[in-house]
Amino acid sequence: MAIFKNSILELVQFNKSDIKDLMELSASVGWDYDEYEIGTVLSSGKIFGHKNAEGKIVSSAAIVLYDNKLASIGMVIVHKEYRGMGLGKDATQKCLDFTSSNTSIMLIATEEGRPLYDKMGFITVDCVHKFLCDEYNPLNRSGDVTIKRFSSNNITEILKLDKAAFGDKRSKFLQNRINQSEQCLVVRDNKANIIGYGISILGPVNLILGPIVAPESQTAALILDKLASRHQGKLRIDVPSGNEDFMLFLEQQGFKQVSQPPVMVINSAEMPPRNKTLFGIAAQIFG
Repeated sequence: MAIFKNSILELVQFNKSDIKDLMELSASVGWDYDEYEIGTVLSSGKIFGHKNAEGKIVSSAAIVLYDNKLASIGMVIVHKEYRGMGLGKDATQKCLDFTSSNTSIMLIATEEGRPLYDKMGFITVDCVHKFLCDEYNPLNRSGDVTIKRFSSNNITEILKLDKAAFGDKRSKFLQNRINQSEQCLVVRDNKANIIGYGISILGPVNLILGPIVAPESQTAALILDKLASRHQGKLRIDVPSGNEDFMLFLEQQGFKQVSQPPVMVINSAEMPPRNKTLFGIAAQIFG
């Protein structure tokens, strides 16, 4: 139990009626969660946190559970006036308590949050590379693949590709993400087999590119180009490590790497098995 100025801060589970206040909490630390992003989090998982005596949200932490034995934590925020009270730890622990003991839980840490996660038993196993772009340079070439808009009868193939790329099946989340998307594209080879897909999400600041799943970097580049080339504004993509050719392509098209946050896990000694076809993650909150 946390107490602030003789008032108890209640640890609660949030719902859709709290979206506006969660947006305000996000904005207070310079993050850009909008109502659609928070809505996808709530539809795919749970958000916990504290409210003060006036009902104002002063902390949050979210957990998204996937189909088997993997989950992701994110949106760990504490209002600046309430820091140093253990609220972030309590909300994150509530997320951990919501899962079973054999669920592997991952998160992508900020520098401020990393000491907390170390103390809670998370270990660093990898990193992602955050890229931003103010002005994208479109490609002037095409490949020997066909890229079309997603249709509902593509979902089974996309879920299969995504499971192999990400390390767990994400049925509920991926359907929610597609519903939220600005674009969802599928890639077919010359035999009409679906071999990749890509999603873009229009946020208040950036067009977020990801997930992007492809058999190799050239196809991933074509997907990204289709998602990005008509957008007038800022772009963002978070790239898993091990994709050096793709990251070189990003830099050539106008992206700049701005940070390299660590991927941390608990209840596991390593990342879930992945087949090296994930070129862009959905967002840091979703792992």
